[in-house]
Amino acid sequence: MTAGKAVSADVAFVQSALGKVLAGVRAEGSASHRSIADYLMRNPMRGTALKIEEMAEGCQVSTATISRFARDIGFNSYGAMRSALAETLHTAMQPVEKLRSSIARRKASLSPGEASMEYARTNVSASHDAQSQQALDAVATKISRARTVYVLGLGMSSSLAAMLTLHLQPFCQHVVEMAAAGGTEVAAGQLVHIGRGDVLVVMSFPRYSCDAMRLAQFARSQRATVVTITDSPSAPMVPLADHALYASSAHGVLPSSAVAAVAVIESLVVSLMVSNKINVKKAARLTEVMADYMVGGRSASL
Repeated sequence: MTAGKAVSADVAFVQSALGKVLAGVRAEGSASHRSIADYLMRNPMRGTALKIEEMAEGCQVSTATISRFARDIGFNSYGAMRSALAETLHTAMQPVEKLRSSIARRKASLSPGEASMEYARTNVSASHDAQSQQALDAVATKISRARTVYVLGLGMSSSLAAMLTLHLQPFCQHVVEMAAAGGTEVAAGQLVHIGRGDVLVVMSFPRYSCDAMRLAQFARSQRATVVTITDSPSAPMVPLADHALYASSAHGVLPSSAVAAVAVIESLVVSLMVSNKINVKKAARLTEVMADYMVGGRSASL
């Protein structure tokens, strides 16, 4: 497998048979079972090494609950579940290990800038493999029908939120960039009126913001639809979201790369723009209006 076709281990794990079982339990299981499934999805590597007592402590449940969880998802014992977890993770890691080996072999000949470009190319490819047009269309439909679209990104994600807001404004009834330069306090104030019929889009990438998660929880409590654009199905925002789009953000030096996130934002906006004839007309009208303000436009001759 070439670097361009490598899929992140997190995405591959969640798309595996065991990953789908865990995702189902995390979504619809009992409180204790959701806690265990969430722990395993966030920490699959650690789960392969923990004794049952350590797993119980990590999930804050009893060892009996861990054993019952293993049986409920089809294993004879906790040990059998742990072995299946290790096997699944090994399979998921193979493409990533191949990529790492490839980069390691080329390290001597790659400059830091070239290595960064390699990560960017791989992240875009991995995000392409993890995304479906159906997922993009579902989110585009929710956004196009929303009364108000709130867009949230804190820290490094704030620039992504600003980009999405700018793209959405011509096609949505009302778009609010929550944080802008004001941070969490301003974002919380913007969210006061959110409710049913509204959509909150949260950008969430390493390093993940706890404040973004708290604001998403508030939006859910007000019956708004929550969408996240994040890096992995095991990211902490996923359980809080009604819809998730994935943009791989791995990087050898930076905390996270935003290249794939920009690609996913553009894919979402394009899906929204072509989703109905009204938006196509809006795009044409926008182009016509903006022509007056562009270099070489009609106003240039005035």
